[in-house]
Amino acid sequence: MSGSEAVEALRKIPGYEHVSPQGVERLGGMTNRVYRIVLDGADGDMVLRIPGEGTEEYIDRDVEAHNTRAAYRAGVSPEVFFCNPASGIMLTRHVAGTTMTPDLFRSTPGGPTRAALAFKQLHQSGETFEFRFELFAMIEDYLKVLARLGAELPEGYHDVVSEAASVREAIEAHPARLAPCHCDPLCENFLDTGSRMWIVDWEYSGMNDPLWDLGDLSVEAGFDAAQDEEMMTAYMGTTVSEAAFGRMVIYKAMCDLLWTLWGLIQHANNNPAEDFWAYSITRFERCKQLMAEPAFAAHLAAVRRG
Repeated sequence: MSGSEAVEALRKIPGYEHVSPQGVERLGGMTNRVYRIVLDGADGDMVLRIPGEGTEEYIDRDVEAHNTRAAYRAGVSPEVFFCNPASGIMLTRHVAGTTMTPDLFRSTPGGPTRAALAFKQLHQSGETFEFRFELFAMIEDYLKVLARLGAELPEGYHDVVSEAASVREAIEAHPARLAPCHCDPLCENFLDTGSRMWIVDWEYSGMNDPLWDLGDLSVEAGFDAAQDEEMMTAYMGTTVSEAAFGRMVIYKAMCDLLWTLWGLIQHANNNPAEDFWAYSITRFERCKQLMAEPAFAAHLAAVRRG
């Protein structure tokens, strides 16, 4: 898609009908088309999001709109200028910062700390997100979408879901206090200014166990043990308990289990952004490997003890 698509969409937004951007830059995005709109005005540059085909099957745009504005009020996400849940078009303020990647997260001093502090600010904001992020219910919902699409699953997927029953029991034995969570912290959803992190893209956000966000980020960034410790210490602000650390590790496996299915939906919908079959197999194999490690059983036991 070209910049003309962005300009055409921008001019359909009330108040922007006659805007002539100084420039249009295509940004990243795995399912959506995202553009930086360079404007000569008081509002500065903006980011225009045009939703990808098929995303309406598994994303509630009304929920996203509410949560995006709540994240802005929490002070962790850019200002929202326009959002139309019917079309999925969203216009937000552009933030001048480095778009993070796994390599940058692992090599940038203080990156895990700044991300953890952004999460802490969100989780303790007192905002209420719409939608309850229910891990196992979402797995079931994604499986139903894949069945409708006639999609193929990796061999052994249902077996691993069955094995995860012990994880579900341990987590539910000590229910977490729910908080507004991002729930899909891809590295590219973080913008680093050097002094703080901004978080964008709230499509999968909802009320959730806060430690999901930290475990998911650890997986996406490929954190090592030291970076996990840095992230958790910054978030907790004190000694990290075995139960809390174990819960974070367990979520590392569970997010791979969930996002395997998400990738398969993209593959079934012929999303050209990348090879989503390979993406899904990589995540599935990583999930199985982590769950097979002896340390995983120890973390599970710590969570079970509480």
